[in-house]
Amino acid sequence: MANLLKEVYEKTSEHTAFYTGGDIHWTSDGGHFLCQCEDVIKVIDTNTLCNVLTIVVKYHPDVSKQIIFGAADDTKIRSWDCKSGQKTQNTALECPSLDKGDSYTQSEFLSRLAHECRYDRLLLPTYQTGDVVYVHASAYVYFIQPAEAHDLNFKLHFLLQLRWTDARLAYALYSPERTKIIGESDLRQRIWVPHLYMSNEQSSSLMGTDSKDVLISIAPDGEVLFSRRMQAVLYCWMNLQKFPFDDQTCSMNLESWKYNASILRLMWEKDNPVRLSSELHLTEYSLLDYWTNESVVRGDIVNMRLGGGRSGNYSALKFTFKLGREVGYYLMDYFIPSMMIVAMSWVTFWLQADASAPRITLGTSTMLSFITLASSQAKTLPKVSYIKASEVWFLGCTGFIFSALVEFAFVNTIWRRKKVVSLKKVNSKYILKSTLTPRLARKELQKELQESSPHLTKSRSCSSLQQETSSDPAGPGYNNYLTVHSFPSALNLPTITTQSYDELIAGQGGQRSAGSEGSDEPPKHHTWTTMTPQEIATWIDKRSRVLFPCLFIFFNIIYWTFVYCL
Repeated sequence: MANLLKEVYEKTSEHTAFYTGGDIHWTSDGGHFLCQCEDVIKVIDTNTLCNVLTIVVKYHPDVSKQIIFGAADDTKIRSWDCKSGQKTQNTALECPSLDKGDSYTQSEFLSRLAHECRYDRLLLPTYQTGDVVYVHASAYVYFIQPAEAHDLNFKLHFLLQLRWTDARLAYALYSPERTKIIGESDLRQRIWVPHLYMSNEQSSSLMGTDSKDVLISIAPDGEVLFSRRMQAVLYCWMNLQKFPFDDQTCSMNLESWKYNASILRLMWEKDNPVRLSSELHLTEYSLLDYWTNESVVRGDIVNMRLGGGRSGNYSALKFTFKLGREVGYYLMDYFIPSMMIVAMSWVTFWLQADASAPRITLGTSTMLSFITLASSQAKTLPKVSYIKASEVWFLGCTGFIFSALVEFAFVNTIWRRKKVVSLKKVNSKYILKSTLTPRLARKELQKELQESSPHLTKSRSCSSLQQETSSDPAGPGYNNYLTVHSFPSALNLPTITTQSYDELIAGQGGQRSAGSEGSDEPPKHHTWTTMTPQEIATWIDKRSRVLFPCLFIFFNIIYWTFVYCL
């Protein structure tokens, strides 16, 4: 309205209406439009004010065309009736008496106590003295419901109580027998109430069925206790790096909306500022700890931290609680089943290397089962840029299942080879080296072996010759060797004999000893041996039966140490 008067004053050529500044508050009372201001409005031309009032009536049709103006500290009212165009005489604003207050009902006494002649609900309780208004807060929490992790919020049901002193409402002298004045929303509309807001609020509302759950009580000394039941959905920025073994810290932030810290100060009650209901139970989380603190926030005009056009320090309260996620659900529904799926993929090591159909079916089914299990957990998580503990577990288990499939492809490829492999020693180093050696390199190695053993033309395992009749590498003749010796004869034909490995070694040893008696040259010792591809594939499968579980146990030790110790 002050801006409206300014505009009229600037546009009026005669400049017949002006005011001396100050904040002007307009309220509707008894069919009149009342102007209360810090400084007196000086009016010369009442028609100008009637024009202003016409604009006001356009937006407030219920207001009659009679303007009443005056100073807030002056009970003398000067008025002008725009209908009759006559000036009324100066009258005093009738102020009801508070004497014999005990004889009035609560509603009657309250209407006299909070009458506009002595009480302005738009002004601070300490507007005359300029002191700071201290508002003490406390809360009673009924219910905490952390939402899903991807929502990054939680729901809170609580009772918020605010306590302050308003000396204008002290009635001990007027109604000594009245102990307390209690009211609801109607009383809320008559008195001054601090405007607080939750800075991390997503949505909030007052609770109640037929009417909102608001309760106000006024003590004889003017102490006001304002209580309201609320439900709010508040943002909680979660750190999910250790999900689902994480602890989350969430808070409810209360800040002053209108008055800065030099005028209004928020404080927690000294004794039990926040109390929790005895029936409070959480499902996915457990309440580890909670605390309160008071602070001052800086109003930022540029970023509109506390609304446009306001700056300064504003008082704030914070209620913080720490929640620990219950891991029982994730252990039973994710981690233990995933361990069983990984162990199931190891069954392929007990199947024969050429059993392609069952080994491929088992490997792919375990991979798909684990991916389905992991995807059901990933749906409840937000898409964040950093890696989470659950994703580390997912990658580890996927790696073990995939490695089992790769192992099958490797041994199946070796099984289908037709040539034996020459080994210097039967151990992991030489078996893997000879197995992974390219074909040309293997031929050169075979040639070098033949050159180093001129008396032994060819030596191979009989198990490779018996594949047509027996597929068991451990069957008869597993250790038998087919040896071809060249002896001069009349027909110059070779003689083929079959000897066991022990007989072959013993025979060669006898030849060496006999030859050494008639010669000074030392005997040559040949330690090369051969293995069939089927024997190598079976050897790799047997080692994988031990190696994969040991590596998975080692991975679990590292993972769970990181989860609970770091």
